[in-house]
Amino acid sequence: MDTSPIRFLRNLGRSREIATVMLNHGFGDLVDRLGLLRYLRWGKRIFLWRRTEQEVYFTRPQRIRLALEALGPTFIKFGQIMSTRPDLVPADVIAELRKLQESVPPFPVDVAIAQLERELKAPLGQLFAEFQREPIAAGSLAQVHIARHWDGTKLAVKIRRPNVVREVERDLSLMRELAILIERHVPESESFDPVGLVNQFARSIRRELNFAREGRTQDEFARLFRNDATLYVPRVYWDLTSEAVLTMEFIDGLRISDREEFKKRCIPPSRVAANGARIFLKQAFEFGVFHGDPHPGNLRVMYDGTICLLDFGMIGAIEERRREQLIEMLLAVTRQDVDRLTEVVLKIGTPYREIDWPLLRTDVNDFVQTYYGVPLERIDMGQMLTDFVGILTNHGIRGPAELMLLIRAMITLEGVGRDLDPEFNLAEHLVPFVERVIREQRNPRRIMNRCWDDAQRMFEALHEIPLHIERTLAKLKDDDLKIQLEYRGLDHLINDLDRSGNRLVVGMVMSSLILASALLARVGTYSLWINIPFFLLSSLLGIWLIIGIFRSGRL
Repeated sequence: MDTSPIRFLRNLGRSREIATVMLNHGFGDLVDRLGLLRYLRWGKRIFLWRRTEQEVYFTRPQRIRLALEALGPTFIKFGQIMSTRPDLVPADVIAELRKLQESVPPFPVDVAIAQLERELKAPLGQLFAEFQREPIAAGSLAQVHIARHWDGTKLAVKIRRPNVVREVERDLSLMRELAILIERHVPESESFDPVGLVNQFARSIRRELNFAREGRTQDEFARLFRNDATLYVPRVYWDLTSEAVLTMEFIDGLRISDREEFKKRCIPPSRVAANGARIFLKQAFEFGVFHGDPHPGNLRVMYDGTICLLDFGMIGAIEERRREQLIEMLLAVTRQDVDRLTEVVLKIGTPYREIDWPLLRTDVNDFVQTYYGVPLERIDMGQMLTDFVGILTNHGIRGPAELMLLIRAMITLEGVGRDLDPEFNLAEHLVPFVERVIREQRNPRRIMNRCWDDAQRMFEALHEIPLHIERTLAKLKDDDLKIQLEYRGLDHLINDLDRSGNRLVVGMVMSSLILASALLARVGTYSLWINIPFFLLSSLLGIWLIIGIFRSGRL
C-alpha cells in the first residue's frame, strides 16, 4: 500500500490544522515520525522539541480525546467508533473516548429551510402545516426541527448540514493517508490496525450520512417487530424524506431517568428493563441485526410502558456463525472446557503477533475458573464479556468489528438495565436464546443442510484444483512464474539508513564550509561578503542537525 503527499497538498489548510493540533496536544514525536513537519509553519518547526502545556498537565488518553475534539465532528465520531473496539484500543483510552461530546451550534434556519425545499422539491408552506424555526437538537451531521403534518401528526424533521458530505470525505481521505503513514512509520501501531479502523469508520459514517438508508433500516425494524407489542418504531414519512432529510413521527415519551413519571404512570422499571433486554437479544440472536448504540438517549418509554428506539444510524449486523461462537464461549465456561474455549478464542479473532500458547491456556483457564459453577442466569454478563475481550487484547488477537460492537452494546445494555432495576441481570434473559441456538444446532435437518453445503464446497474445490495446476505449469513453462517475498521491518531499516546518510552528508558539508571560511580568514582576505555567508550557512546547518538529532531521541 502506497501513499504520497498529493492528498495532503490538495487540502493543505486542513493538513496543516491536523499537524498543528497534534503538536499542540503533545504529539510532536508522532508528527516528526510521520513526516508532517512540512505542513507546519517555520516557527512551529523550530519549537517542536519543547514539551507543550497539554503534554505536561494531561495524560496521553486525555490528550487523544482533546485532540479529536479540537479536530472537529468527523474526528469526534471516529473516536466514538474507536470506543467500540476494546480488542484494539487500551481500556484507559476507551474510557476517555466515551467522554467525547459533540458541541456543535445549529446552522442558520434559513439555510436549513433552503436545504429542505431543495431536497423535497417544494416550498415549505406546501410541505408542512406547521414548522418550528428553532431546532430542538443539533449534531455534527444534522439538526432536528419539529413540524406538523397536514393530518395533524407531530413530526421530527432531521436535516443534514450543508456541505457536510464534502467535508467528511475530505477528512476521510486525510485520515486514510495518516493511517497508512502510521502503519509504515510506527511499528507499534500494528495492534491498533489503523487502516482497518479508518475503513470501519468510513463505512459507518457514510451510512449515517444517508438518511434514506436510515429510514429503510427503521422500516425494517418495524417489520421485524410488527407482532411484538413491547417495541414501537416511529413511522417514516417517505414523501417527506430524501438522502439529506428524514421525516418521522415525533415520539414524546419518557426518558430512562424519569423515575417519578414511571411511578405516576404505574410503569414498573423492572418490566421495562426486562422488555429492553428481550428486544435487544431478539434483534441480535434471532434476526441478526441490532441497534448498535442502545444508550439512554436513544431510548424512550411510551406512556403505556412500550419501549421506543430512536436514531437508527449505528446498526450492527452479525452473521449466524458469530452468534454461535459467542454461545459456544458461554457453554465452554459452564462445562469447564478449557480446550474448547481456547479454540473458540482463535475462531473468533485473528492474531496479529505470535501467540504464547502456554500463557494463553493459563489465561483461559483462569477465565473459566472465575465463572465455572455460577449458573448461567446469574453470571455478570458485562464483566464476563469485558474479561473475554481482555484475553483477546492481551494476546494480540484482533476480533471482528461486528462482534466487538455487539459485545459493547450488550455491556451498555446491562448498565442501562441496572439503572432501571438494581437486580437486573442480562444473562438471565439470554438463557432462552442460548437454548434456542443449541436446539437449532442439533436439528437433524440443519445438520444435513450443513453437510450438504460443505460437500458442495469440497467438490467445487476439487474441480478447480486441476485448473490451478494447469495455470501454474503454464506460467512455469513461459518463465512467467513469480514469487513475492516480503521482508517485514526492512522499510524501517532503510529509512533509518537513509536518515543517517543524510545527516552524515549534512555534517560533511557543514565541516567543509567551516574549513573553507577558516582558510579564507587565514589568508587574510577582506571579502567579508564571502566569509560571513559561509560561516552563517555552516552554523545554520549545524543547528539544524543538532535539533534533528535531539528530536529523534538518539544521540
